[in-house]
Amino acid sequence: MISIIDYGAGNIFSVKNALDYLGFDNKLTKDKAEIENSDAIILPGVGAFPSAMNMLNETGLTDTIKAQAKVKPFLGICLGMQMLFDKSYEFEECDGLGLINGKVDNVIAEGMNIPHMGWNKLEKLNDCPLLDNLNDDEYVYFVHSYQAYCDDKNIAAYCEYANRIPALVFDGNNVYGAQFHPEKSGETGLKILRNFGGLIR
Repeated sequence: MISIIDYGAGNIFSVKNALDYLGFDNKLTKDKAEIENSDAIILPGVGAFPSAMNMLNETGLTDTIKAQAKVKPFLGICLGMQMLFDKSYEFEECDGLGLINGKVDNVIAEGMNIPHMGWNKLEKLNDCPLLDNLNDDEYVYFVHSYQAYCDDKNIAAYCEYANRIPALVFDGNNVYGAQFHPEKSGETGLKILRNFGGLIR
């Protein structure tokens, strides 16, 4: 079973609908025991980093999430991906979950529209299980004004938007993050979610 963490700041129903379509057993939950007993975890997120972290902390699940991410597949989506990092500077300095080293700050794309919104091509940088069976001409859907800044070793794929924006990140173990919305990215997004579900042992 895949737990979709319901903490009040996520685009949870579209994620659930995509998992239902793919045939993966899943549940929207903020119950600690259910999360601990699940086979994989998804942390969605929309909105501002500080308020989302506050809402997550208020659930009392932060330590549970950190512990579970060490032992089972874990995927952060959009803001949920940004929350995987050490810190964000959206509006104010705010601690993240610290599951991947790096920070979150403004998208710097001179001459381009902000927020970064629309379809962009995935450019592969490092081998990653979530990229299995993807070709070299895959596009995914983004909506964001902030991005991750991290080591290249943690970037599985990026997109070009005046500068390079990390699109799919990972820690080399169980933790993955998608800056784009796989649940809104057509067949490419479904492939990525299918690959994530395939990590369940």
